[in-house]
Amino acid sequence: MSRLTVFRCVSLLGALSGLGGCAVDEVKSVEPVDQLQREAIVSSITAGDYVIRSAQNNKCIDIASSGTADGTKVQLWDCNGTNAQKFAISATSDGYWKIINVNSGKGFDIKEVSYAQNAELHQWSYVGGANQQFKFVNRGNNNFSIHARHTDMVIDLLWGSANNGTGFVQYPYTGTANQLYTLDKVSGGGTTPPPSGNGIAGILSESTFNAMFPGRNGFYSYSALVAAANTFSGFATTGDTDTRKREVAAFLANIAHETGNLVYIEEIAKSTMCDTGWGPPGCGCAAGKMYYGRGPIQLSWNGNYCAAGNALGVDLKNNPDLVARDATISWRTGFWFWMTQTGAGSMTAHNAIVNGAGFGETIRTINGALECGGRNPAQVQSRVNNYTRFCSLLGVSPGANTGC
Repeated sequence: MSRLTVFRCVSLLGALSGLGGCAVDEVKSVEPVDQLQREAIVSSITAGDYVIRSAQNNKCIDIASSGTADGTKVQLWDCNGTNAQKFAISATSDGYWKIINVNSGKGFDIKEVSYAQNAELHQWSYVGGANQQFKFVNRGNNNFSIHARHTDMVIDLLWGSANNGTGFVQYPYTGTANQLYTLDKVSGGGTTPPPSGNGIAGILSESTFNAMFPGRNGFYSYSALVAAANTFSGFATTGDTDTRKREVAAFLANIAHETGNLVYIEEIAKSTMCDTGWGPPGCGCAAGKMYYGRGPIQLSWNGNYCAAGNALGVDLKNNPDLVARDATISWRTGFWFWMTQTGAGSMTAHNAIVNGAGFGETIRTINGALECGGRNPAQVQSRVNNYTRFCSLLGVSPGANTGC
């Protein structure tokens, strides 16, 4: 497996806004009432769609007014069977789970990654932050407390009120009923269908993705790919339809080459890859950590882990293994490089495609110092072969300038 050639021209980016934001004004729900179809009250959590009820009053956790916007309030409401009260729960890592509303596709999120007591719970686009991951602790009688990963505080019904529209906050666990929940599983092991129409999901279906990578490692999921891509607004949204298709094909062609067709998560020949002579200010190497290639772009060297972490709002200096454990974060490191780094080239890979420079310039950006200009034509051809095959699957011509 080849790995990313590391270039020391890392640019620093501000943290993306996806880990929190401003709440919107509350409007009380006037949803139609449907009969709630309950499958089972569970005593353990497995992947699937759930209705989550307060153990104190048997009312449901609800997305206010069936809202789909980032920042929409998570509230208590009479159970009514709508998708605003159904949540796709799926594992992230180390016993934690993401909780995604079936209607909006947005996840539970502690506002602004706050560590404070009484910080608000709202919904936000899922980007893999610790404030968007939760563990379920069985407290007996099929009641669970739900703990935020970044603080270990629990989701708490504010003041224990039974009024419709009452919000939820994080608060230290006290064992009171307003911190306990029952979960009704309403569908099997499925997760929320991916979005369609805009961005990568409007170009690449899950079935086509599976056809591109029939032997891929399950870590590299389609849902995580879509979630990660949606945090970079320009990816697969710039230019006409053919340009958008070429960008998706070009990105996947390069990461196919880097990972052996999405088989490898980590570099085979592991080493520390620590060099404190470059990188963002204050970025050294954490004790006992190694910065070998991980993820779809095979992110390597401490300086690149720091730069990517700064941009994504994730501490990758101290937790480089997140790139190999959290699929959405892993994909996001690939998009970070694709959208923001010029590497050995003169432009980002994104700009190479959308400005018509051609697929060959994406190779130059990613690994041109070792492959382009006749240095390793077999490696270049491998990438080109991937690209032309993926373009065919997406129904677009490869365009000019495919080599470097």
